[in-house]
Amino acid sequence: MISRRPLLLSALGAAALLAGCDKLGFGQKASFQGVDLTGAAYARGFNLPDQNGRSRSLEDFKGKVVVVFFGFTQCPDVCPTTLAELAQVKKALGPDGDKVQGVFITVDPERDKPELLKPYLESFDPSFIGLRGTPEQLKDVAKEFKIYYAKVPGQTPDSYTMDHTAASFLFDPQGRIRVFSRYGAGASAMLADVKTLLSGS
Repeated sequence: MISRRPLLLSALGAAALLAGCDKLGFGQKASFQGVDLTGAAYARGFNLPDQNGRSRSLEDFKGKVVVVFFGFTQCPDVCPTTLAELAQVKKALGPDGDKVQGVFITVDPERDKPELLKPYLESFDPSFIGLRGTPEQLKDVAKEFKIYYAKVPGQTPDSYTMDHTAASFLFDPQGRIRVFSRYGAGASAMLADVKTLLSGS
């Protein structure tokens, strides 16, 4: 015979979780294609200069879904693929594409000068913003987002490459971290999650 007590406790536990979400201002739990980071105590934001020298933070993009990706301009595959997919997402949204902001944070500030970042990002979408901090600022923001990056030596001092976490972080229009989107999931998965965030879920 099934005990009613565990069932009752499970029901109360589920109600408490929903109540907790309500207190955080998220309402009922949304269903995402990526990893749900709602309420996470990390990846809470950034404050770095962009390719034009202007200091940028999440506050600048209130009202938009912000997609943050760490990479470098000489990346052969992961970075251009991710940026191209994000451009596809914006295009697929039609007029709502203006409510999505792509933010690229370079893990290679040594080579990714502003004059290189600007045309690189514009080749994918003119609205994309590139952020480039000092090595110390990069270290701090990487710690905040819990991402990995490391220089891999090449045959010459300038021919090195970079290993880095291949994923995007999605913030809702209120500037709250919501989704960890793994590389390889595809544009359709990110599009679904962006639509969910734009709907207010």
